[in-house]
Amino acid sequence: MTYLSALLLIASSLIPAWLLDRLLGDPPQLPHPIVFFGKAISWGEKRLNRGNHRLAKGALLALGLISATALITWGLERWLSHFSPWAIVPLDLIFLFYSLAGTTLCREVRMVFDAVERSEEEGRKQVARIVGRDTSTLSAQEIRTAALETLAENLSDGVVAPLFYYLLFGLPGILTYKMINTLDSMIGYHSARYILFGRWAARIDDVANYIPARLTALLMLLVSGRLDLLGFVWKEGKHHASPNSGYPEAALAGILGCQFGGPHYYFGELFDKPYIGSHPRELTLQDTKKGIRINQSVELAIIFLVLALRPLLL
Repeated sequence: MTYLSALLLIASSLIPAWLLDRLLGDPPQLPHPIVFFGKAISWGEKRLNRGNHRLAKGALLALGLISATALITWGLERWLSHFSPWAIVPLDLIFLFYSLAGTTLCREVRMVFDAVERSEEEGRKQVARIVGRDTSTLSAQEIRTAALETLAENLSDGVVAPLFYYLLFGLPGILTYKMINTLDSMIGYHSARYILFGRWAARIDDVANYIPARLTALLMLLVSGRLDLLGFVWKEGKHHASPNSGYPEAALAGILGCQFGGPHYYFGELFDKPYIGSHPRELTLQDTKKGIRINQSVELAIIFLVLALRPLLL
């Protein structure tokens, strides 16, 4: 297959998927494959997360679901490719569309800022849709901070990382990554219930996101013309409980000249997160507009990289 024919093959699924995401976001009325991932994880967690050997049971669930996702999608792709290289295009298009979360994330963050302008209570309810922390006592500033932290962190998890693994491994890569990320989001907590059972899920997610998180931060600085912040991001990105989330958060904090982090409650337990940045100024609607522009620019940049490099791997 020539580079040009491979490029056309990739573009015929990736570009329509991106356009559909920009137009529709995540349509709630359509069945979402990640919902099925969540149901499988929930089913396994309820049956295995009890009694003794929870660490081993959690490892079994995580590795089993990740392996099954990779093998099933790889087998399906191989089977379709026997008919024609183009036979996988509809499947890639569908799952790329479902795996890109950039538009929905930007909409949700904008809705948080709009809601908190009306009242703190509305802001708390809205931000609870996109964060895992306890939002019942958050101030207006903390609501806005939580939304922008999520905007930066999920740019990596919801856009850059899926496309990074699609670039390397095609459809099996993107869906296997989504299973890893869903496992972490459901059971990868340091709470009493998941500290052992979810440890493998959390560590696998840390490994899977190591490169994408740092790539996300670099792309954020590139599209905003702020490569002078590389040192800041490298220093402040380490000030996070996660080995990865701090880097895109540090990039956005540096670009906006604000401060993220600090103590928060998760499932009734206080987690004292270090601060990222040293300018605890009041956040405004202009900050979210700028953050959204950065997210959309990074999404275009990673799509360009996939289109340029993926054909070389086919």
